[in-house]
Amino acid sequence: MTIKAGNISRNFYGLGIPESANGLHTLGQTSDGRFTVNEQGVQRISATGDRKVEFVGWETHTLAHVRSKMGYPAYYPVEPVATEDPLKAVLMDLDGTTIRSEEFWIWIIELTTASLLGDSKFTLEDSDIPYVSGHSVSEHLSYCIRKYCPEGSLEAARSIYFEHSHREMDAIMRGRGRANAFTPCEGIKEFLQELKSSGIRIALVTSGLYEKAWPEILDGFKTLGLGDPTVFYDTIITAGFPLRSGTVGTLGELSPKPHPWLYSEACRVGLGVDFSERNRVVAIEDSAAGVCAARLAGFATYGIAGGNIIDSGAQSLCHRYVDGFESLIKDLRPRLPEA
Repeated sequence: MTIKAGNISRNFYGLGIPESANGLHTLGQTSDGRFTVNEQGVQRISATGDRKVEFVGWETHTLAHVRSKMGYPAYYPVEPVATEDPLKAVLMDLDGTTIRSEEFWIWIIELTTASLLGDSKFTLEDSDIPYVSGHSVSEHLSYCIRKYCPEGSLEAARSIYFEHSHREMDAIMRGRGRANAFTPCEGIKEFLQELKSSGIRIALVTSGLYEKAWPEILDGFKTLGLGDPTVFYDTIITAGFPLRSGTVGTLGELSPKPHPWLYSEACRVGLGVDFSERNRVVAIEDSAAGVCAARLAGFATYGIAGGNIIDSGAQSLCHRYVDGFESLIKDLRPRLPEA
């Protein structure tokens, strides 16, 4: 059975029907000046609450403009979503969805900014949170530099960031360091086990660099008692390795969430699920950047409470928004393959 999604409040072709369009802000023009309402056939323009992604709507199609503090924005077509049974694969976010770790990584950003300022008492403001979580390290640092230390350089900030993160991660792996830095989300073990027993393919998709994501995954799976994560998951994708002098890096800092590529590659290459079968795939996310990434990759996306989806104005982009894994599995259970 296929359930086709309609237009968001009859406004944007292909975005789907939300319970509410709250959070989206109406604009007269895109931030780059490329598109203006009532010109070139453009009927409407809106942005997520954090202004990270803008949607440009025509009568027959919609484009998403992913902005970049690094200077490399991109436009993507928005494909209509649908759900088709039985479910074939689930794409899982890591930070905040599988493992509670966002507070730790925000703390590392805070330490880095404090070091740049030479002020050990510096703290981030509550209003900063949507901009220092869910994106790439460089995007987070660029935001803090622009707001708090405009004379600082991204290169210096990255160097300091990795010094702090390596020190703290090493301490955690040695049994010391910040307490409860990586805590499995409530209900995640039972959720994953039910998916696995039903034959659902599971991918873990994170914007985190390998060196920060992998210790977190190992620590979380040790707590969960689910064995080797590389055996449990059908595929795991990270943002790769950082570009640093003396080492070989990979593409990753300019292409993570909210860009669609991590989700696209995990599903098409990692799981071998063709784009034509994307209606049998769902993504699970707690961040606005992740919701946009999965949605732009063409997948119906479940938002889960606890992250910045509501604060960032992205709830209306979710296929469903749930309060936890107990509610989520109840919603998905009718779509699981019959034994």
